[in-house]
Amino acid sequence: MKVKTILVSQPAPKTENSPYLELSEKQKVKIDFRPFIHVEGVSAKNIRAQRIDLKNYSAIILTSRHAVDHFFRVAEEMRYTVPDSLKYFCESDAVAFYLQKYVVYRKRKIYVGGKTFEDLAKVIKKHKDEKFLLPSSDKLKEIVPSTLNDLEINWERAVFYKTVMSDLSDLQDVFYDVLVFFSPSGIDSLFKNFPNFKQNNTCIAVFGNSTVKAATDAGLKCNIEVPTPETPSMTMALEKYIIEVNKK
Repeated sequence: MKVKTILVSQPAPKTENSPYLELSEKQKVKIDFRPFIHVEGVSAKNIRAQRIDLKNYSAIILTSRHAVDHFFRVAEEMRYTVPDSLKYFCESDAVAFYLQKYVVYRKRKIYVGGKTFEDLAKVIKKHKDEKFLLPSSDKLKEIVPSTLNDLEINWERAVFYKTVMSDLSDLQDVFYDVLVFFSPSGIDSLFKNFPNFKQNNTCIAVFGNSTVKAATDAGLKCNIEVPTPETPSMTMALEKYIIEVNKK
């Protein structure tokens, strides 16, 4: 079945040089964006109920930009002045650079992992005397707590924000040739919004092993799986698929 329309289950790119825009123009396909999930902050009152007092921690573990945003949001709601001495342990360069939105980067103690949480764990291991706080979502990869426990450090987790399924009811009678997913939560949202969803001829594109598993567990056939050595990005994989099916 030829591809004419694609729905990406994420917010629309904010940059004009998005690879999706290039793909749309080059392959003459319509690409829409719609977040299937969104993040909602947890109140300071709720965090206090988790027995979290920000002044008790000397280091913060940040695994995403959401974690950065909601840590500083909660600090403000609690009227807590974040000390210059606080140490930030960031899973990636992207998270570390994002800190500049809230702190003067060169004046803070910021430590960065690599590409994975295991890379960050190696850095954390060198600072065992710190008391760490992990501000996280209600959905946390099991590897994070298990890795931190293996380090035998003093750490606590607190849920600062939650992943919430978006209302997609306005898409009830809208059909796309390709649906693109980047997380298991996106798959969950699809079936929460449309319990009777049938794949039929719809192509399902998924990013990451956990998303593949969620899709197959839900009875979907994954037509496009990313990343692969040949197609490391979703746009590359989509273009390859479009060229193959549209030439028939």
